[in-house]
Amino acid sequence: MIRGLEYLSYEDRLRELGLFSPKKRRLRGDLVAAFQYLKGAYRKDREGLLTKVCSDRARGNGCKLKEGRFRLVTRKKFFTVRVVKHWNRLPREAVDAPSLEVFKATLDGALSNLV
Repeated sequence: MIRGLEYLSYEDRLRELGLFSPKKRRLRGDLVAAFQYLKGAYRKDREGLLTKVCSDRARGNGCKLKEGRFRLVTRKKFFTVRVVKHWNRLPREAVDAPSLEVFKATLDGALSNLV
């Protein structure tokens, strides 16, 4: 425990230390994995996991992801379903980032307003 923070709630301690909540950390990890997948880091597994719909007419970023349709309720918690809604709301600078470090930097700024 850090001195002076013992009597604060968990959320206040995270805010005081400048950290994201566990929910935002999971979302950040998912979005980083989606970025790596879309940039080709996972070459052999690339068939059909995420579907890109690129257009210049789209608001926000120009490379939206398409959400698949599932019959089972349990599939609504899958990685692809969790990522699509938040990916489509990211700014164009984050989606078109040339490297992972630039993506992470812009993602941290966007996450403070995203969730």
